[in-house]
Amino acid sequence: MIPSTSFRDPAGRCCVGENRVLRWIAAEHTPAFEAFLETPFARRFTAERRLIPTRKLGRVEREAMECLPGMDREMLAAGEIYEHERVTFPSYAWEWPAEMLHAAGELTMLLALAALADGYGVKDATPDNVLFQGPKPIFVDVLSFEKREPGDPVWQPYAQFVRTFLLPLLAARWWGLPLADVFITRRDGLEPETLYRWCGPLQRLRPMFLGLVTLPTWLAGRGQAPSAHHERRLADPEKARFILEMTLRRSGRVLADLKPRSGNRSTWSDYMETHSYGEAAFKLKEEFVRLVLEEARPRRVLDVGANTGHFSALAAAAGATVVAIDSDARCAGAVWQRALTETLNVLPLVIDIARPTPPLGWRNRECPSFLERARGGFDCLLMLAILHHLLVMERVPLEDILALAAELTTAHLVIEWVAPADEMFRRLARGRDHLHADLDRDAFERACRPHFDVVRFSRVGDAHRWLYWLRKRSVKS
Repeated sequence: MIPSTSFRDPAGRCCVGENRVLRWIAAEHTPAFEAFLETPFARRFTAERRLIPTRKLGRVEREAMECLPGMDREMLAAGEIYEHERVTFPSYAWEWPAEMLHAAGELTMLLALAALADGYGVKDATPDNVLFQGPKPIFVDVLSFEKREPGDPVWQPYAQFVRTFLLPLLAARWWGLPLADVFITRRDGLEPETLYRWCGPLQRLRPMFLGLVTLPTWLAGRGQAPSAHHERRLADPEKARFILEMTLRRSGRVLADLKPRSGNRSTWSDYMETHSYGEAAFKLKEEFVRLVLEEARPRRVLDVGANTGHFSALAAAAGATVVAIDSDARCAGAVWQRALTETLNVLPLVIDIARPTPPLGWRNRECPSFLERARGGFDCLLMLAILHHLLVMERVPLEDILALAAELTTAHLVIEWVAPADEMFRRLARGRDHLHADLDRDAFERACRPHFDVVRFSRVGDAHRWLYWLRKRSVKS
């Protein structure tokens, strides 16, 4: 089992195993936790799958289980153990397009407001509290909710919400800053002073920048920012709640103003229209992939280099749970929007397969790497129009690419072989064609044999491209 980020909460810790997500909660916190689970708020949002379903383990289950990481049986006995519904593929904010961070922020604001009716508040407001089931966000850190003091008018996580939601979205919109550049190196998000240094004099006075960036920077520079939290209580609980609710609603309006714009172009967002096949050839490719999906009937598909998600959508329509990865955040954002609109079970992530997300956090054990989460987790791998990019642009040997594919899939691989004579291959090679002179279909098939058997292949029209359906050698037909 791998400790998750929840070990930072003194009330308990969360451990993720191969098939289970278990949370230990200290005895002194269990009455309050169980009371929260019984609130109308918790029941409603759990039923709607916007709050992670949670159940308490019985005595027999507790006695049969092994110790959780970092805990002995004596410690386990000093609390209760709960099990959460498992999210199909956990992901992190640094792997999301801006559209998904915005959706996670919307869910956080929705729950923070709705919890007020039952007298609860959220004690932190960070993307770490949210995962995605397909394109839909789900709040997973149930320990983030606590009974609020009736006279408290302050939303304590406001500054955290600004640093981890509002400022990263602002930076993504104005400077195209990838979320990976925010969260991989800055666990607590962006500070106003950082964005202030990036702004020109006029930009600092724009309304959005003035409130989120400029004024906080000026106040901090003049020593007017609070150095420590001082509790504030009002005698009138209704007034305190009104002030708190207005703070939440105002934050929600700022979040709405930072919603990523649709239709923005990037290097690869129009690849399907401008760099792909003609209509007839593309139809042949689509029919080949559809045939594999119909005959193999995979349950979990990883689409590597998904672009705008055409083949991810085909796999989802065939009944598969899909993770679609692409290095282009605009493409991933377009996939997310389509999946949400068409109710497709597709999780898009901004992942460069040549430089996948490393393990992060304390001792590199809080957040597993992308490959650690993905390895052996899919029964079908799609690698369409990506192999030549890895061969030419990344200079990854063919044998290494196929070895990685064999690690990721337990059964099937659909891969597109693009010969060096192909126009796109030559464009990528930029006159270095001689480096790939030994690459031909025979070499490709030889490289496949240690890991895969060929089930079917087809040339795509008269292009220098072939589609292969490969089955992992250890898998019987």
